[in-house]
Amino acid sequence: MNETLPVERVRKPDWIRVKAPTSAGYAATKALMREKKLNTVCEEAACPNIGECWTQKHATVMILGDVCTRACAFCNVKTGMPRKVDVNEPQNLADAAAEMGLKHIVITSVDRDDLPDGGASQFVKVIEALRRTTPETTIEILTPDFRNKMQAAVESIVTARPDVYNHNLETVPRLYPTIRPGARYYASLRLLETVKRHDPSIFTKSGIMVGLGEERLEVHQVMDDMRSADIDFLTIGQYLQPTPKHARVIDYVTPQTFGAYAAIARAKGFLLVASSPLTRSSYHADRDFAAMRDARAAQLANAKA
Repeated sequence: MNETLPVERVRKPDWIRVKAPTSAGYAATKALMREKKLNTVCEEAACPNIGECWTQKHATVMILGDVCTRACAFCNVKTGMPRKVDVNEPQNLADAAAEMGLKHIVITSVDRDDLPDGGASQFVKVIEALRRTTPETTIEILTPDFRNKMQAAVESIVTARPDVYNHNLETVPRLYPTIRPGARYYASLRLLETVKRHDPSIFTKSGIMVGLGEERLEVHQVMDDMRSADIDFLTIGQYLQPTPKHARVIDYVTPQTFGAYAAIARAKGFLLVASSPLTRSSYHADRDFAAMRDARAAQLANAKA
């Protein structure tokens, strides 16, 4: 008789463990998000850094609802038919940013394949509301791939001029069919390349998860592909399985390996690299934006010298 053997789970190492959020700052940020009826990827994606970030009043707002039209194997956001777009969301978001005194804000969204523009116009409205309400706040966006409508979507968002345009490749091309089946690796690269072609002054950013079974040379090739698309900032972080239904962790990458990835990426010419087990797209985004801006200024100064 054949028996199905349970899949052996890889034990989570000490370096990936974080404390549960309990601070007053965390509670205040959560209350404000509820008051303004805003969703956050911090909650929906079960980010391990939520306690630290919310204590410091850093939150990544997720626009266009909390239901995604895709079902990626790594993501904890709900899948299904999304609700109607909230017309008050852009101003509510801008009001929350002003109330929190944010110097830098990160805005992401679910995939909205049900919308004619993939939700691009809502990103534009959010950027415009922030520019009106809190003009000193720098704006970082993390968009989906706008499948089959990328060109027009990206052009409209770039015209609104966010300070940073982020779109994550998530993993190596070989793993796309199982980890990111609704997307195409080279389409995501073209998206970021399109941003740079339309406005070279906008910083571009992308990230991948490791621990999904990728090989080191595959990670190095992704770095080369990103540099060919003129991407400025690379993030690399450990994949964590949100529920037993999601893709399992194949291995926990050591801090030493993350350090090696960072050194290789810097040698390949990225303006900035963040590579550690707990690195996420918007982790320390305000600090990283300042570092990117300084690095570009130094680059330009050296070019003139």
